[in-house]
Amino acid sequence: MSLLYRRLVGATGFSIQGLKSCFRYEEAFRVEVFLVVVLSPLGFYIGDSAGDFALLFGAMLIVLITELLNSAVEAVVDLVTSDKAELAGRAKDQASAAVMLSMILFVLVWATLAWPLFADTAVK
Repeated sequence: MSLLYRRLVGATGFSIQGLKSCFRYEEAFRVEVFLVVVLSPLGFYIGDSAGDFALLFGAMLIVLITELLNSAVEAVVDLVTSDKAELAGRAKDQASAAVMLSMILFVLVWATLAWPLFADTAVK
Protein backbone atom coordinates (compact mmCIF):
# COMPACT_ATOMS: atom_id res chain seq x y z
CA MET A 1 0.00 0.00 0.00
CA SER A 2 1.44 3.36 -0.96
CA LEU A 3 2.07 6.13 1.54
CA LEU A 4 -0.38 8.41 -0.27
CA TYR A 5 -3.13 5.80 -0.06
CA ARG A 6 -2.50 5.24 3.67
CA ARG A 7 -2.59 8.98 4.31
CA LEU A 8 -5.83 9.34 2.35
CA VAL A 9 -7.46 6.49 4.25
CA GLY A 10 -6.25 7.90 7.59
CA ALA A 11 -7.43 11.41 6.78
CA THR A 12 -10.81 10.10 5.66
CA GLY A 13 -11.16 8.20 8.92
CA PHE A 14 -10.38 11.32 10.96
CA SER A 15 -12.86 13.32 8.91
CA ILE A 16 -15.63 10.79 9.48
CA GLN A 17 -14.76 10.77 13.17
CA GLY A 18 -15.12 14.57 13.19
CA LEU A 19 -18.52 14.41 11.51
CA LYS A 20 -19.74 11.80 13.99
CA SER A 21 -18.42 13.80 16.93
CA CYS A 22 -20.09 17.00 15.77
CA PHE A 23 -23.35 15.17 15.13
CA ARG A 24 -23.21 13.59 18.58
CA TYR A 25 -22.33 16.67 20.62
CA GLU A 26 -23.74 19.63 18.67
CA GLU A 27 -27.51 20.04 18.48
CA ALA A 28 -27.24 22.81 15.89
CA PHE A 29 -25.30 20.47 13.57
CA ARG A 30 -27.95 17.76 13.99
CA VAL A 31 -30.70 20.25 13.09
CA GLU A 32 -28.76 21.42 10.05
CA VAL A 33 -28.15 17.83 8.87
CA PHE A 34 -31.88 17.16 9.31
CA LEU A 35 -32.68 20.21 7.16
CA VAL A 36 -30.26 19.00 4.47
CA VAL A 37 -31.99 15.62 4.41
CA VAL A 38 -35.46 17.19 4.30
CA LEU A 39 -34.64 19.93 1.78
CA SER A 40 -32.57 17.85 -0.64
CA PRO A 41 -35.59 16.47 -2.53
CA LEU A 42 -36.96 20.02 -2.80
CA GLY A 43 -33.64 21.08 -4.26
CA PHE A 44 -34.12 18.62 -7.11
CA TYR A 45 -37.58 20.13 -7.71
CA ILE A 46 -36.34 23.72 -7.62
CA GLY A 47 -33.18 23.29 -9.66
CA ASP A 48 -33.36 23.43 -13.44
CA SER A 49 -29.70 23.03 -14.28
CA ALA A 50 -26.41 21.72 -12.96
CA GLY A 51 -25.59 25.29 -11.93
CA ASP A 52 -28.80 25.52 -9.90
CA PHE A 53 -28.03 22.22 -8.18
CA ALA A 54 -24.49 23.37 -7.41
CA LEU A 55 -25.81 26.57 -5.84
CA LEU A 56 -28.58 24.89 -3.85
CA PHE A 57 -26.50 22.02 -2.50
CA GLY A 58 -23.37 24.13 -2.17
CA ALA A 59 -25.24 26.58 0.05
CA MET A 60 -26.36 23.70 2.28
CA LEU A 61 -22.83 22.32 2.48
CA ILE A 62 -21.42 25.74 3.36
CA VAL A 63 -23.74 25.87 6.39
CA LEU A 64 -22.53 22.42 7.53
CA ILE A 65 -18.88 23.30 6.94
CA THR A 66 -19.21 26.55 8.86
CA GLU A 67 -20.97 24.79 11.73
CA LEU A 68 -18.15 22.23 11.91
CA LEU A 69 -15.58 25.04 12.11
CA ASN A 70 -17.68 26.91 14.68
CA SER A 71 -17.91 23.79 16.82
CA ALA A 72 -14.15 23.27 16.54
CA VAL A 73 -13.46 26.86 17.66
CA GLU A 74 -15.83 26.47 20.60
CA ALA A 75 -14.21 23.18 21.65
CA VAL A 76 -10.71 24.64 21.54
CA VAL A 77 -11.73 27.78 23.42
CA ASP A 78 -13.47 25.68 26.08
CA LEU A 79 -10.37 23.48 26.35
CA VAL A 80 -8.05 26.45 26.82
CA THR A 81 -10.10 28.41 29.32
CA SER A 82 -13.29 28.20 31.31
CA ASP A 83 -12.93 31.84 32.41
CA LYS A 84 -14.80 34.71 30.82
CA ALA A 85 -11.90 35.93 28.70
CA GLU A 86 -12.55 38.68 26.16
CA LEU A 87 -10.58 36.99 23.38
CA ALA A 88 -12.30 33.66 24.00
CA GLY A 89 -15.68 35.35 23.79
CA ARG A 90 -14.72 37.16 20.60
CA ALA A 91 -13.52 33.93 19.01
CA LYS A 92 -16.79 32.17 19.82
CA ASP A 93 -18.91 35.14 18.71
CA GLN A 94 -17.05 35.50 15.43
CA ALA A 95 -17.37 31.81 14.65
CA SER A 96 -21.07 32.04 15.43
CA ALA A 97 -21.37 35.06 13.13
CA ALA A 98 -19.79 32.99 10.34
CA VAL A 99 -22.54 30.39 10.80
CA MET A 100 -25.18 33.13 10.68
CA LEU A 101 -23.73 34.54 7.45
CA SER A 102 -23.67 31.07 5.89
CA MET A 103 -27.34 30.66 6.80
CA ILE A 104 -28.16 34.04 5.25
CA LEU A 105 -26.38 32.91 2.08
CA PHE A 106 -28.37 29.67 2.16
CA VAL A 107 -31.70 31.53 2.46
CA LEU A 108 -30.78 33.99 -0.30
CA VAL A 109 -29.72 31.26 -2.73
CA TRP A 110 -32.74 29.08 -2.06
CA ALA A 111 -35.20 32.00 -2.12
CA THR A 112 -33.73 33.36 -5.36
CA LEU A 113 -33.98 30.02 -7.14
CA ALA A 114 -37.35 29.01 -5.63
CA TRP A 115 -39.11 32.36 -6.02
CA PRO A 116 -39.95 32.10 -9.74
CA LEU A 117 -41.24 28.56 -9.30
CA PHE A 118 -43.55 29.37 -6.40
CA ALA A 119 -44.53 32.82 -7.65
CA ASP A 120 -45.62 31.24 -10.95
CA THR A 121 -47.64 28.62 -9.06
CA ALA A 122 -49.32 31.26 -6.87
CA VAL A 123 -50.41 33.31 -9.91
CA LYS A 124 -52.17 30.36 -11.55
